[in-house]
Amino acid sequence: MLKNYFKIAWRNILRNKMRSFIHILGLSIGVAICFLIFNVVSHSYSFDRFHADKERIYRINTLTDWGDGGSFPNSGTPGPLGEVIQDEISGLEEKGRLYTMYETLVALPNTNKVFGRSNEVTFADPGFFKIFPREWLAGNPETALIQPESLVISEESLHKYFPGSDPSDVLGQELMFVDSDSIYAKVTGVVAGYTENTDFIFNDFISYSTISTEEQIEWYGLHDWTSVNSSSQLFVKLAQGVSPETLDEAFKPLVAKNMEAEDNGEYNTSFFTEPLSEMHFKPNYGSNSVSKVFLKGLIFIGLIILVLAVLNFVNLETAQAIGRSKEVGIRKTIGGTRFQLITQFLAETFLIVLFSTILAMAFVEGIKLLFAAYLPKNFTIEYFSPYNILFYAGFPVLISMISGIYPALILSNYDPQRALKGEMIRDGKFSLGVFLRKNLTVMQMSSSIAFIILVMVLNYQLNYVTSQPLGFDKEAVMFASLPFMSDPDKMLQLQDRFNQDAMVKSASLSGSLASSTSLWTSDVKIPVDTTEKEMYIQVMNVDSAFVRVNGIPLLAGSDGIDRPDEILVNEQFVKEAGFASIEEAVGIEVTYSQEQVRIIGVVADFHSRTLREEIRPLLFTYNPAYFRSVNVKLNSDQNLAAAKERLEQIYLEVYPYETASFNFLDTQIDRFYQEDVKIKNVLGFACGLAILISCLGLFGLSSFTIAQRTKEISIRKVLGATLQQILFLISREYMILVGVSFLIAIFPAYYFLNDWLNGFNTRVDMPYLIFAAAGLGVMAICLLIVGIHSYVASQTNPAKVLKNE
Repeated sequence: MLKNYFKIAWRNILRNKMRSFIHILGLSIGVAICFLIFNVVSHSYSFDRFHADKERIYRINTLTDWGDGGSFPNSGTPGPLGEVIQDEISGLEEKGRLYTMYETLVALPNTNKVFGRSNEVTFADPGFFKIFPREWLAGNPETALIQPESLVISEESLHKYFPGSDPSDVLGQELMFVDSDSIYAKVTGVVAGYTENTDFIFNDFISYSTISTEEQIEWYGLHDWTSVNSSSQLFVKLAQGVSPETLDEAFKPLVAKNMEAEDNGEYNTSFFTEPLSEMHFKPNYGSNSVSKVFLKGLIFIGLIILVLAVLNFVNLETAQAIGRSKEVGIRKTIGGTRFQLITQFLAETFLIVLFSTILAMAFVEGIKLLFAAYLPKNFTIEYFSPYNILFYAGFPVLISMISGIYPALILSNYDPQRALKGEMIRDGKFSLGVFLRKNLTVMQMSSSIAFIILVMVLNYQLNYVTSQPLGFDKEAVMFASLPFMSDPDKMLQLQDRFNQDAMVKSASLSGSLASSTSLWTSDVKIPVDTTEKEMYIQVMNVDSAFVRVNGIPLLAGSDGIDRPDEILVNEQFVKEAGFASIEEAVGIEVTYSQEQVRIIGVVADFHSRTLREEIRPLLFTYNPAYFRSVNVKLNSDQNLAAAKERLEQIYLEVYPYETASFNFLDTQIDRFYQEDVKIKNVLGFACGLAILISCLGLFGLSSFTIAQRTKEISIRKVLGATLQQILFLISREYMILVGVSFLIAIFPAYYFLNDWLNGFNTRVDMPYLIFAAAGLGVMAICLLIVGIHSYVASQTNPAKVLKNE
């Protein structure tokens, strides 16, 4: 019997090729999107889920609350916390410490072979490998990281540093790591790398005890409870039965014991636990974190596209149900039961969904190529993984039941006597099928209109913010990172070489770019009569050429900052400090970093961060030991590609062991809104699919319903109706449906957009004309599709249509 069901279903699919094509194309798009999103979400949630006792592993975070100055969570912790946590707090089975290093130069001292700079080097204590055990290929895991200058390397590093060597052969070999100083560490262990997805990217583990002298401890910022550095990471494994809330509460007396309270008796620093499972969605080591909001948005979009495709199926099937009424009547007359009819129609639906799923897999690869830049790094789809096999097995059945059950119930419920006479709808009676078709059409068009509004407004706002003046000249400015803790004389040599080149107008050194996502905040005390006013400020570390290179207008005083006791400030600083004028601020001494410094100049306000934020009071300081970037202003009319090549050549002449990469400042600034552009493009793609699916459904539905009104159109033509009257008569119903769809769509679109636009300090007013344009656009598409079908029907000779009447 089941074989016959599928045989008849196959024949019906072939008999109705247009209907089958619309169903398969619409559903395959929905299934492809859901399958890809399913794999992206599964990939994102797979990171570090393989560790033993993962539910008891937590990273300790720090929260610094400056009141009106803002609240700043940090994945790092003060150094002293890692020293005392296991002694001061009960319920901890293990603690593990990391101090992550940045751009560390790695070399083999006995051969003078340099491997370049790496972000995969970290200090680690023995507890780290107890919390996150690995397979040891050589060395003793109990003692490998106890002694100073000990080093554990991964199998990947083994092949990189000592190609062709066995793990046991490299024990005792020495490697040099250049950070603030040169560290010579001997290999005491080799561990296997993780094969599963992980955020722990490190391959070289130097013993934490290597940071032993007071100078080193102070240099790495591990000496003070008030020094919070994101490089200082602390992990704990809770004992059985201990909750993270208990640990969070236990931190409070520890803070009270070791930190000073504010004037109001509150502490501006607190610690809290972060589950290991959340680390991938927060700042991590590989810069491959993903936003949970973005993932939820993807899931939501995937469901919308799938629902639209399912609604398409239901809508078209219920509309065409009358065409199969005689089939149902004959089947019931010869003894067919309702259950058999339902099974028959569900088998037909299952075949359509099965073909759609097969076609969807081809679409998946195309979508992957189209959105490769938006997918996680090294993302691949394992088509025969257990989860995907479950998807193939369960998804078609689920969608078949959801999309096919209602049409099957409608078709199987026909009265045989009335069905054979073609009397499906009684005059004056409410028709659930017609009511449902109209509402499903409204839902489809509402989704399309909402998507169009979202994409157009997002694009409008992003164009607006990227076209706004930033308060400085970002054109023809290139930058590159300096080696971490480079020799100041070397940095000055590089700057001089750039200034001597004919392509370069001027070069400067700084701790950050004129506009970036980095934020260094501090406090400053302004003398007011006999008291002091405390302000929270943003700090930038620059040299005397920085203002000139970046074209920041100087309003008063001098921009030649070249001493640690001199500072520059911006207009917002002058305003919040309460100075009567910018001229009055020049020469005033304030307290910054517990030292007296003098304001030597005032610059105009400029956007040092994204336009989501308001301009903060800003202080420029001079500390050449911490310069991290070189900024170069090119002369006008330069060949930019040649200039980039020339700058990198000079860079390598000064730093032969580094990798030089110059980028344009304006390109870097455009990346501020990279996440928003991703959202816009994903929504744009979803918008296109929603419109395509809606148009497919509208095409099939209007084709069928207009075919049902062919006799009505012919009679009206015989009675003298014009083409315009006929087109208006048929289109009027669809115009009403689009109007209702528009009213429904504007509310969720407005809610989302208002929330998103409020995240920008510089934003457009809500562009209501875009709302209207989206509604009119969908109406135009709808009328075009309906109009074409109406026109074809109106051109049919009435004599052919009415000859049997």
